[in-house]
Amino acid sequence: MGDVLAGIHATWEFESDALVIRFERGIRTPRLFQALRERRVPYEALASATLAPGRRGTVVLHAVPRPGVDPLMEAAAGQLKETCDPYRLALPADREEQAARLRDELTAVIPPGPADPADRFDTGFLVAAPQGPLSFKAYDGKATFDGASEVSFRWSSTMATSEKWKTGDQVFPLRELSGVEWRSPDSPGGFLRLLPRGGAPRADRPDHDPASVVFGLGYGPVHDSLPFAAAVLSAIRAKDRTPVPVGARSAAHGDPGAIAERIRHLSELHQAGLVTDEEFAAKKTELLAEL
Repeated sequence: MGDVLAGIHATWEFESDALVIRFERGIRTPRLFQALRERRVPYEALASATLAPGRRGTVVLHAVPRPGVDPLMEAAAGQLKETCDPYRLALPADREEQAARLRDELTAVIPPGPADPADRFDTGFLVAAPQGPLSFKAYDGKATFDGASEVSFRWSSTMATSEKWKTGDQVFPLRELSGVEWRSPDSPGGFLRLLPRGGAPRADRPDHDPASVVFGLGYGPVHDSLPFAAAVLSAIRAKDRTPVPVGARSAAHGDPGAIAERIRHLSELHQAGLVTDEEFAAKKTELLAEL
């Protein structure tokens, strides 16, 4: 196609096989867009294109993605505000004629979808996950993803619940995970939860669940936590999906330095009265057995 359409906060370039969205950087651009920077969306990842009136003398061109093709939208699960939807391009109303022409051209190059609209692309995502960030500060700890094999949670000494302190900092190999659940920090009770394979039992409350970090005012904002969730989800989908026994341990668990650090952390909890003598002895024995 070769056309370029510059809108408010983003520019769309229509290549021969994909729509390339480049987001502007500026104080008025949503911070999620600034974090995304650029996205390449193959036309086969789209279901349709629409054009509708927007707010305050604008029109909105919307490239509608198919379900299950984009890890960002999959993680968002419909929770993004319209103004933060990366597939919506707002334009001044006097550009409506150009936008309508490009909508028609885009519609013409979108291939037919599956016979059943509910079908999903379960073998892999068609749109690449955002490049970052791969760590963010939550209310009760810090979440970090190494970009390839594991996610870790390091608890805050002042904000994490005693249930999380008792379990200690957590490391989750991707091969033991089946997905990610993200609840927007823009609503009360926001959190990011890692889902284990096999549907293992977990605490109902995210603040008691060692596989979750919770959000709060200024903690885990959308532009940090959602790209993180999308990156983890994409990496999980790319991994071999063969189930791993619940009790399986990563090689890192046998590292003497890492185990010594976990024992030191456990001792601090014991001295603070957050772990009983019996719990301390049992957990220390378990850690030493991993050497």
